[in-house]
Amino acid sequence: MSHAAAAALGAIAGATIFIGLPVGRIRGISKTVQGVLNAVATGVLLFLLWDILSHAAAPIETSLTAMRHGDRSFLALAAIFAAGVGIGLLGLVYFNARLFGRTKHAPPPAPKTLAMMIATGLGLHNLSEGLAIGQSAATGAVAFAVVLVIGFALHNVTEGFGIAAPLATDSAMPSWGFLGVAGLIGGAPTFLGTVIGYLFTSTYIYVLFLALAAGALFYVVNEMFHIGRRLNSPAAMAWGLLLGFLLAYSTDLFLTYLAA
Repeated sequence: MSHAAAAALGAIAGATIFIGLPVGRIRGISKTVQGVLNAVATGVLLFLLWDILSHAAAPIETSLTAMRHGDRSFLALAAIFAAGVGIGLLGLVYFNARLFGRTKHAPPPAPKTLAMMIATGLGLHNLSEGLAIGQSAATGAVAFAVVLVIGFALHNVTEGFGIAAPLATDSAMPSWGFLGVAGLIGGAPTFLGTVIGYLFTSTYIYVLFLALAAGALFYVVNEMFHIGRRLNSPAAMAWGLLLGFLLAYSTDLFLTYLAA
């Protein structure tokens, strides 16, 4: 597969994030429905956080086992993982404290701010997905690369919904331009990662971007829970979380089935 063809596949996989974004322009819905949408989106993000951490941990655990055979990459990978999670999480904490004056008793961020935070975290995650597509195409595993594109494309639809859900609670309807920018931040890294992954492979870079994404999502999920508790009863919150988690998990299972 040529570099251009691989890049096109990466662009397709990233573009599907736009399918879920129009949810952010829905208005006239009740507070209960807003709460359920927020809870479902939080469930999607919880699954993505688990999925990201699982993929980041795999090469670290492999290198730990390989230490018995003289491999010395474990300490470097573990340090990169810890630093990535720390930067992704604490970077957003201090950024919001400085830019928005967030304090202990400050309200949650504005819906548009939260949507951009989610898009940024998912963009870092999608960069690692693009790396996987590019590396598969470069090594001649064309069929597997196509399978990854199909799976990631389905997955990104739910990610687009995760970005847009907080916007449904905003009294001001987001413009199509805002949604377009959010979609580019979240989806374009899939294309960029494919281009980079085709040219060279690096386990260290792969782990770094997954760790950064995980740290960012730790922060975002906490903010989503804050909003969810104001909008939902405990039962509605739990049902929404369950639905969102299982929805995202089902797309991941489909990807696993195709790859088998």
